Parts: sequence; C-alpha cells; structure tokens
Amino acid sequence: MRRTLTVTVVTLVATAATALATGSAGAVSDPVRATGPAATALAALGAGPDGAAASGERYTALRTATDADGSSHVRLSRTVHGLPVHGGEVIVHLDRTGRVTGTDGAVRVAPGSTTPRVAADAAARASTGAFSGTVSGVGAPRLVVDASAGNRLAWETVVRGFAPDGQTPSRLHVLSDAGTGAVYATFDEVRTVLGTGRAIYAGPVRIDTTPSGTAYQMIDPSHGGNRTCDMRNTTTGPCVLFVDADNLWGNYTTADRASAAADAHFASAKTYDYFKFVHGRSGRTGTGAGITSRVHYGSNYVNAFYDGTQLTFGDGLGNVHPLTSIDILAHELGHGYTDGLVNLVYSSESGGIDEASSDIWGAMVEFYAAAPGDPGDYLIGEEADIFGTGEPFGNLFDPSLDGSSHSCWSVATPPAPPHVSAGVGKHFFFNLAEGTGATAYGYSPLCGDVADVVGIGRAKAEKIWYRALNVYAVSTATYANMRTYTLAAAADLYGTCSVEQKTVQAAWTAVNVAGPTLCGG
Repeated sequence: MRRTLTVTVVTLVATAATALATGSAGAVSDPVRATGPAATALAALGAGPDGAAASGERYTALRTATDADGSSHVRLSRTVHGLPVHGGEVIVHLDRTGRVTGTDGAVRVAPGSTTPRVAADAAARASTGAFSGTVSGVGAPRLVVDASAGNRLAWETVVRGFAPDGQTPSRLHVLSDAGTGAVYATFDEVRTVLGTGRAIYAGPVRIDTTPSGTAYQMIDPSHGGNRTCDMRNTTTGPCVLFVDADNLWGNYTTADRASAAADAHFASAKTYDYFKFVHGRSGRTGTGAGITSRVHYGSNYVNAFYDGTQLTFGDGLGNVHPLTSIDILAHELGHGYTDGLVNLVYSSESGGIDEASSDIWGAMVEFYAAAPGDPGDYLIGEEADIFGTGEPFGNLFDPSLDGSSHSCWSVATPPAPPHVSAGVGKHFFFNLAEGTGATAYGYSPLCGDVADVVGIGRAKAEKIWYRALNVYAVSTATYANMRTYTLAAAADLYGTCSVEQKTVQAAWTAVNVAGPTLCGG
C-alpha cells in the first residue's frame, strides 16, 4: 500500500531567523560537544534545558556543507520525547559570519500521544502482510513519530527477504499506525532498475588494479579501494575477487567473465571521479571510501541494485547481457551518493526524486566518462536492449515514451511508484540543461501552453541539482519543494534573477510543476 507522504517546508529568513534564536522550535542536543556552525545551528533551534523540557524536541547535527564563500548548511536529525522523528530533519543555513539566514525542514513536531495502543509484536505480524515475496526475517519494530504523516505515532518495522523473482533482496520498511495497527506506508532500502546488457559497453579502457604476488587483483587503490568480484551466477555464495596474471581483463565478449567485470570496474571509477572532481564529494559517504561491485549475480537475472553497502549486477536473459554499462552502474551507485546527501524516503514524490537523481547521475557520468564505446547521451540503458529492438528502456527528454513514466506532473504523480514519478524530475533536468523542443539528443515536449525553454548546459544544470539536494532538500521532498530548492541553488551559484535562475523557473513550469513566479516571470 502506498500513500502520499508530504512535509510542510518552511524557509525562515531575517526576522524569522531571529525568532528561531529565542528557542521556539525546541531544544538542542549535546550543545557542549558541538562546535562551529553545528553549535550555532543547535543554539538557534533551542534555548537549553528549559526549552527541552517544554517541547520534548532534541536535535543532533548530522553533517555540515560549507560553501566557497564560507557560508554553511547544517543538517540535523530530530527526536521528540525520545522518539525518532521520521521526516523530521532540519537544515539551518548560516552566512560566513555565523549568522543564521534561514532554515528548511519540517515545522514543530507535536504528537498527540507517545504511548502506542498497538503492541510491537502485533505491528511485526502486520508488517509481513505488506511484503510481496519470501520473508526471511522481521526486525524489532521501532516506535517513531512520522512528521510526514501529520505527526502520527507509528511503528516502523523492517521486513527482510526476497522479491517474488526469488533473487532480488528486499529490506522493506513498513509504517503502521501505533493507534490502529493499520499499515499506511512502505519503502524499500534496496533500489533496483530493470534491464539487460551487451558484452562490453565501454570499449577498450584503462582500469586501476592492485598487484598481488605475480598476479593482479581488481582492487582500485586510486578510487577508495573499489572492488569487483564474481558471484558465479549464485545469489548467496561468496563473491570471488577477480584475479588475472597479465593485467589484461576480458576479451570484449561474455565468453570471458572478466569482460563484464572490466565494464563495472571502469564505471565505478568514473562515477567516483565525477562526484569528486565535479561536485567535490569524495566517495558516496564523503569519507573517500570505495564500493564493491558484484557481477554475474543469479541466473537469467535481468536487474541491478544498490543495497546500501554494495552494487550487484545480473547477466540478463540467457546470462549473456550483463547489466554493467556506465549509465546503469552510475544510476545504482548514484543512489548511494544521493543517500549520502539526503536520505530520500523511497515512496511517493520523494522516491521519484531519488530515482530521477540516479538517472541524472547516470547520464552525467556517461558524458563525463567519455568512453570510446559508450558516448554520452540522455538515454538510459540503451546498450541493454531489453525489448530486443535496440531501444533504450528510458530517457530524460520525454520519459513517457517508455509507456508508463510521467513526463508532466499531475495529481497522479504523488501516488505513482518511484520509477514512474521519476519522469517529472528527469524531464525538468533535460529542459534545464538542453532546452525544450528539438535538441541534439531528442525532442522534449512542453506540458501545456507554456513558453519554450533555452537550456543553460549540463555543467550548470548538474551543479544546481546537486546543490539543491546537498544543502536544501529534506527526506520527504516533493517536486514543488524541489522547484523551491533548485531556485535557491541557482540564486546561490549564479545570482538572484540570473539567466540560470529564470531558466530553472521556466524548466519547472514546462513540466507543470507550479510555484511562485520570481523576477517578473
């Protein structure tokens, strides 16, 4: 069951920031240990022990993003009366002097009760009914306050198992009302994309490996220790690290299992470089750490997924179409980077924004990699040919061409599955980068009787999208929110009422995401 998850977003500036400093929003958490911008943000959100007792809210600084001009953006989590607040994070913005200039996030959380009427074991039993597939385990339910559902007291239960295909793992978060026991929302930690692939996509490429005795291992010391290993067409067996005697990997065909591994190893390195050198983020966690890519997973497995710790790729139908192309891998690893910036809830519009972000990253990494066998474009998995016609299974210029994705926002978008609602975000990004109508990469239609858009180029568009996620977006963001966030990001990067900010506004209007009109239209 899916329901629309929304969050009230407030932007407080000038006098509102002054009001925050009085402690009306709640109380701080660990103010003694916090320093710098984090300490200022915590102080702005509460007035010490008295505020804590009055509101029951406490905040913990998660991370701080710092701009080149010295301004900073502190992201904080929240509890109320000791309970975690789902969708309750707050972002506090400070200028270079440490003055609070605004906030983004949920408004004050005030649950009607923190005492559940439904027992935890009953919530655990109910959670399995929301799971499709084979259940392998049920975690202990966690009592939370769901700010995205009207400050509802809820049980959050994680059900582990496999999807109906018997091979795709699932960690389904089930939210049930702690008063009635009714399940009202779910989201899965494991993100997947359907597809298949050809033997070698990138063509002849150089990859970083590690010497080991007289041989070489697929461990990349230049990119956080990225590893690529072979699942040997099982789903549970050990993943065996690729080793080669002459450091020449694959033979351009699926006859050599290292061919698909070379694609994955190359793509993971290029994704790492893209985020490091274009956006200044070192690894998906920001710590420089790499990731493991598991190839040859399952049998006839037409899928790929990121499970929060590693990447996994099937070989497709007939085990001869590995899903290891640059855009597919960058899509999956892109989930990890987006999670590191803002852990978007994987349902409703926020789930669509998550999927849109991954397709955006997939396209941008493909351009960045400039592989001889796989030049950049705005197609998704075009090498995969899952329909047997040579057609891609998606695109950014008109997502609706796949037969299900939304190219334009409508009232049907919020309840749609993430892969369907993602089309709105992808279409916006294409319009922002390349413009509407006929382009070098495909025809982008307008949504209604609105003005054409002239794109500002990929380099600026990708910076705006990344900054919107990094310093403004909250976990339950909607497309209306993303319009606000990207407008703010464009103003930060290129100036208020700049061509870039005006184009952001026009690109959202072109996909039917409405909002306040700035700078005279």
